[in-house]
Amino acid sequence: MKKLILIALFFTATISVKAQEGLKWYDDINQAIEVSRQEQKPLFLFFTGSDWCGWCIKLQNEVFRTPEFTAWAKDHAVLVDLDFPRRTPQSDAIKSQNNQLQQMFKVQGFPKVWFVKPQIKEDGKINLEQLGSTGYLAGGPTTWIKSADEILKNYVADPKPAPVKKAKAKKS
Repeated sequence: MKKLILIALFFTATISVKAQEGLKWYDDINQAIEVSRQEQKPLFLFFTGSDWCGWCIKLQNEVFRTPEFTAWAKDHAVLVDLDFPRRTPQSDAIKSQNNQLQQMFKVQGFPKVWFVKPQIKEDGKINLEQLGSTGYLAGGPTTWIKSADEILKNYVADPKPAPVKKAKAKKS
């Protein structure tokens, strides 16, 4: 009986790891903006407390680590991990960036996912147009993806993306 349980756990872990293969999560917003504009996809800003937030861990396990989400994400968004860990070390630059984005989007609870469209203004500054937000939703990947698709239905890619200059992000 113990062998069956161990085998089942092994395969579950293997499926979870396989589901994440091929997904790139950025932690640098400027790098993610460049990719978003090149690939003509919105940014997926995931505000999380990876090592302490139970709902964040639940969202990752039930949705983000599934094959359904992986397939969806590859076609629909550039993933950005904005983590607020309590035990995991982070650079001061990442902490500062994440705090600024948390304030910009008025995130008060975790998990929170914001979908945004980066735009370059005439003065060269970056504007992050808010498309909508969501958090944990019961029902697994199908329910979560349906909600995300509803938010993204009005996303329109720019006809010709302009080159991105490094600048501070500004909320619309």
